[in-house]
Amino acid sequence: MAMQAARKANVRLPPEVNRILYVRNLPYKITAEEMYDIFGKYGAIRQIRMGNTPETKGTAYVVYEDIFDAKNACDHLSGFNVCNRYLVVLYYQPNRAFKKVDQKKKEEELSKLKAKYGVGGDAARTEAK
Repeated sequence: MAMQAARKANVRLPPEVNRILYVRNLPYKITAEEMYDIFGKYGAIRQIRMGNTPETKGTAYVVYEDIFDAKNACDHLSGFNVCNRYLVVLYYQPNRAFKKVDQKKKEEELSKLKAKYGVGGDAARTEAK
């Protein structure tokens, strides 16, 4: 075990590698048990959260205890066939997930500020001169 740990310490993982995998294109009728069967083959799982709203159905987050297990699962399960559907397995990227929401919020805040200070449109152009 000590050998393995030492070997792992020397491995440099790409920055996007994460203990949390985001899985898409899952069959709607897949059970949590089946998910654990498929993903558990690659290592200990902390939790699986399956989408249950119309927007998130067919997706899941799989959280591994160990980042190397997550990498192994991602490498092997992307394109894996479950009930004639090919799984899309990605690393969870929190910044990417919230970028769209963020952008909208920023734009709303910006327009509020513009309105408050009477900036924007013609006012901004006349001040610039």
